[in-house]
Amino acid sequence: MNRYLRDSYWHLLCHRTELPANGDYLRLQWLGEDVVVANDQGDLIAFDNVCPHRGARFFSEDSGNGPVTCPYHGWTFRGGELHIPCRHKFREQELNGLQIGALALAWCGDFLFASVKPAASLENQLVGMFDRLAAISMDIYGRHDWNAYIYNCDWKIAIENGLDSLHTPFVHTNSLGRLHLSDPVNSYEAANSLASFEIKDAQMLRRLKTVGKLFHLSEQFEGYMSMFIFPFTMLTSTFGYSYSLQHFFPAKEPGKTQFYSRLLKGVLRPGLDASAMQHFFDSTAQVNRMVFEEDHAVCRQIDGTRYDWHDLSRLSSDEEKIAHFRRSLQSVTPR
Repeated sequence: MNRYLRDSYWHLLCHRTELPANGDYLRLQWLGEDVVVANDQGDLIAFDNVCPHRGARFFSEDSGNGPVTCPYHGWTFRGGELHIPCRHKFREQELNGLQIGALALAWCGDFLFASVKPAASLENQLVGMFDRLAAISMDIYGRHDWNAYIYNCDWKIAIENGLDSLHTPFVHTNSLGRLHLSDPVNSYEAANSLASFEIKDAQMLRRLKTVGKLFHLSEQFEGYMSMFIFPFTMLTSTFGYSYSLQHFFPAKEPGKTQFYSRLLKGVLRPGLDASAMQHFFDSTAQVNRMVFEEDHAVCRQIDGTRYDWHDLSRLSSDEEKIAHFRRSLQSVTPR
């Protein structure tokens, strides 16, 4: 994998409300390495999941609550500082400046982005989508579902599948296809893209509009949207009632993709008992999981030896987002 894509871009890691309490953390296989996002006494931090002492991992679970403490020798990061037991037993010059492998951080509203060595500001990377994404972030409160597994295909194939609307009626007949989506209206900002769809199933549309009275949203929209944040992330939603945050990170093993999806909940109407929406979010998570399993199944069928992301031929007008992705990738990746 091109290290420029890994190190120089900002990558959307999480929403602020996923980690509300001190000690909350989540762990991602981020571009072949373990990265942890944690709540450190109210501040969110992101760092390489390796203790700088002898290389043991701080965390082994995907998410939870606990101190950033190495289980090997007790080195702990707390309150923005690294605390070392028996510090007097070390030569002080060996410890000067020693810290955890922290990543650079930037916020877009309540969405946290991280980078190893960003080539541009987050605002410049997102350009015209920055304000829209920040507004979306304010309509989210908490995570409902976490889903992660390995896609048996190259990450670029997985991304292109997410950008492709032509396959929906064939692959997602009993899931996303039930919405009977219109052709997309596409817009582009630098390497990023946004697709907006109308819902053509009248009965489904009426049901979704009825649900709207249960939410308190500033970015209310009717229809389905899919936002691609170059190079590895997608954010999709129906009516803004929930958002599916998806990562398609290149895995360590060639030809594999580390896939993550999280269902982020929309802000509910003040005074509404959140338990009343449990079934709604459970059902949404179930449909999302079905869609991703269907996507994975079809991506596995693509012959990776014949896949050529440099090829811009044989792409229809409905696949213009794929052509845009390929051109964007070619502009930063040598052949």
